[in-house]
Amino acid sequence: MLAQLEDIVAPDLRVLFVAINPAPKSAEVGQHFATPTNSFWRLLHESGLTTRRYAPAEAARLPEEGLGLISLVGRPTRLASELRPSELRAGAVALSVEVERWRPRLVALLGLTLLPFVLPNAEPGPGEKRARLAGSRVFVVPNPSGRNRAYPGFVGKLPWYRALKLASDER
Repeated sequence: MLAQLEDIVAPDLRVLFVAINPAPKSAEVGQHFATPTNSFWRLLHESGLTTRRYAPAEAARLPEEGLGLISLVGRPTRLASELRPSELRAGAVALSVEVERWRPRLVALLGLTLLPFVLPNAEPGPGEKRARLAGSRVFVVPNPSGRNRAYPGFVGKLPWYRALKLASDER
């Protein structure tokens, strides 16, 4: 049985991470980014966004570090391309409501796939966007999945997470 992953949110977060959707392994064990080839937890720590490397089972502790995590679409798939555009559009509407409710300082989209649905008129590419989402700044980082071949492995993704760390420290 696949579990619906819980959103990890709190008021006044530094960064609210937005994943596309859970992988089947994550849904199976009920933990965000539980697939061993996903570098999310390592990227958070080595970029300085967290004080230590968390395990997927510790995700509920992210607000202690000023971080939150939600999925745009709750339905697990092996590939993001299996999601229907209507699911992504509906998720973007729900995300806007959550951002309005929780008011994170920064919203970090985990992958360029999300950008056209969340901020359709934003300039393409990773980095901080000029447009805001429900008043919050938006930053796009590479998807941490091991399937993401657009960036050369962990070392190709890490600079973007370090840039996010710097942006999240700005008031």
